[in-house]
Order: sequence, then structure tokens, then C-alpha cells
Amino acid sequence: MTEQELVRAAAGGDTEAFERLVRTYENKIYHLALRMCGSADEAADIAQEAFLAAWRGLPSFRGEAGFATWLYRLTSNAAIDYLRRQKKQRGDMSLDDEELGLDAVDSGPSPQETAEGSELRSAVAAGLNQLSEGHRQVLVLREIQGLSYEEIASVLELDIGTVKSRISRARSSLRKILLENGNLSGYLPSNLK
Repeated sequence: MTEQELVRAAAGGDTEAFERLVRTYENKIYHLALRMCGSADEAADIAQEAFLAAWRGLPSFRGEAGFATWLYRLTSNAAIDYLRRQKKQRGDMSLDDEELGLDAVDSGPSPQETAEGSELRSAVAAGLNQLSEGHRQVLVLREIQGLSYEEIASVLELDIGTVKSRISRARSSLRKILLENGNLSGYLPSNLK
């Protein structure tokens, strides 16, 4: 079955089709929630909330955007609701080497590279937590989830120009935070230089 066929079947009440959709997207949705809220337990709850909203909303899903885009929007909204409820920022967000492009391809990182990678991950996580919800949201969707500007615009229901300017401002803010909290300019990711 194609994804569109699964969506149609799930919208008609087919729980098996919906389970296949959940299995397809559960890791991506969980990681999106984790990057936005920083807590593994809360990310699991947010992902569950997003899938529950998807199940309830499927009968009215028109398919104007792709299912994945719609699901990212539901997850993003659930995460923002969580962040608003918490009204505090946490410093326990983790970022994987692979997602930052820091994983070694050859024989492995040197001790210095390992230390720098660890320091960068911690600094980026702390920096993301200092950003506004909107800036954190667009950076996570773009840099960690790998969504295109068009997909982000669809997920957040914004004009593409707004998305581009928010990402630019968010990168600038994160770069400033990273530089103020320690001279990281020697190994900032290229998109933050």
C-alpha cells in the first residue's frame, strides 16, 4: 500500500493502516519532539499526543499538504504547547553526532575531535534552549529534521519568506550565543559561521 492509500484507509477507521503509518514516522516524530522540548519522557508524551491528534484528525485531513508535513505540524504544535506550559527552559537536550554531521567516516575521531564534538553538542543544545520558541522550532525543523523551506512553511503555516528570515535570525542568534559562551568559532558548523 502507498502512503496515500494508508492515509485513506486509516481515515476510514482502519487501525492496522494507522499502525503502519505510526511505525513509519514514530522515530522522526519522537526526535522532532525531543529536539524541541529536550526531555526524553516529555518527547514520548508529545509524540503520543501528536499521533492521537492525527488519528482524531484523519477523517478531516484533506491532503493539501503531505501526511508527513501535517504530522510534523501536529508534533510541532504539541511541543510548543508543552514548552508554553513549562515556561522554563531546560539544559538537558542532547544532539546526536550524526545529526550534526560530526560522526567520523574514517578510522574514528581523535581525542581532540571527540572533545570538540562533545563540547559543540553541549554548546549547541544549551544555545538552542536559549532561543525563543519560534527560533528553536525553525532551526530544529531545518537543521536537525532536514525539512526544506517549503516544508517548514507548510508545517508552520507561514510564508516562505518568513521562514527564511526566521531561520536567518535564529542562526544569527545561536551563533551569537555560542560565541558569547566560549570561543567556538574554530569549529562551528558551516551553516552557523
